[in-house]
Amino acid sequence: MFRGRFDHIIDEKGRISLPVKFREILRKYDDSLIITTFDECLYVYPQEEWLKVEEEIYNQPTGKREVRNFQRLIISYATECTTDKQGRILIPPSLRIHAHLEKDVVIAGRIKHFEIWNKERFDQTINQAQNQEPSEDIGEILNRLRL
Repeated sequence: MFRGRFDHIIDEKGRISLPVKFREILRKYDDSLIITTFDECLYVYPQEEWLKVEEEIYNQPTGKREVRNFQRLIISYATECTTDKQGRILIPPSLRIHAHLEKDVVIAGRIKHFEIWNKERFDQTINQAQNQEPSEDIGEILNRLRL
């Protein structure tokens, strides 16, 4: 589904033009999106995929404060939006501030959703990931994938 990295610019009104490949995928979902935040970036889901995630979030045991805070963060920032005729989405100010989106941004595919990052933060995150040894969890995933 959503694959690749695309460098874009967020305009002064908070609009970002989505990659053509992503727009084609979103047409299958009636261009209806949910944007939320996590990991210092924005997570953008087609609404159909978001409903599955939201159900999983809701079903988590809430006995631990950490889980409740995670639910609060993800759900309270969740915002519905649609693409306009030019294939742009409008990022609400609270989400732009939280993700430090000012001008240069990266749109990165994550299979069933995509992320929108401040370009500098994305590049730092990728550089760190490339320069560190895989954890035991990542090693197990790589083995299962035969990579």
